[in-house]
Amino acid sequence: MDLAIEEGDFVRITYTGKLEDGSVFDTTDEELAKSEGIYSENARYGGDVVVVGAGHVIKGLEEDMVGKEVGYEGSIVVPPEKGFGERSPELVKVYSITKFENPREGMRVNIDGNIGTITRIVGRRVRVDFNHPLAGKTLHYSYRIEEKVEDDVEKVKGLIALHIPEDLDVRIEDGTVRITVPEKLTFDLRWLRSKAWIARQILEKVGMEKVVFEEVYPAEAGEQREAGEQKHT
Repeated sequence: MDLAIEEGDFVRITYTGKLEDGSVFDTTDEELAKSEGIYSENARYGGDVVVVGAGHVIKGLEEDMVGKEVGYEGSIVVPPEKGFGERSPELVKVYSITKFENPREGMRVNIDGNIGTITRIVGRRVRVDFNHPLAGKTLHYSYRIEEKVEDDVEKVKGLIALHIPEDLDVRIEDGTVRITVPEKLTFDLRWLRSKAWIARQILEKVGMEKVVFEEVYPAEAGEQREAGEQKHT
């Protein structure tokens, strides 16, 4: 098996990203995330499965992986243009405070599908910055290529994990991918917003013919929900 990494390969990588002051902004190391105060219960740790060249990680990191071999471990300095881009003054907007509910500086907001950060509130005016929080910053990454992923089920699970920290049941037969979706995810906004993207990535990157999401509603859960509704009526 050729271990050199090429565009289109599925690879599992572990990494840590730091700013120039040494502060950690992202990592696949759970203990480091906790010690740095950036741990999230909604994240999966231990490594990410990404498709090289598909934009699953920043351009600078993708480019550095090409040609390396499994087991490679190194560091890279990523300039803004190959990271999260330069800052654009045009992406800073001002809105009336009436557009928000209890706004505060530092709050992340969604306005017409665009995610931004409230940077200042003056009187009844609210300034929102739609630049990525890391735009304009030079980034320092250390990373390791853990493995090249060859199994199609693991490829699918890796694509799902980029958005959802759930270990879903995945089955593949005759070009059809069947993904079992537990009831709790059917109400999860992250899942609702990402499942179409996940399906397209599976079809394009894994080379499947069809993706089927099978929602599961156990009888016990339905009975518990009905009991709860009756209790509050």
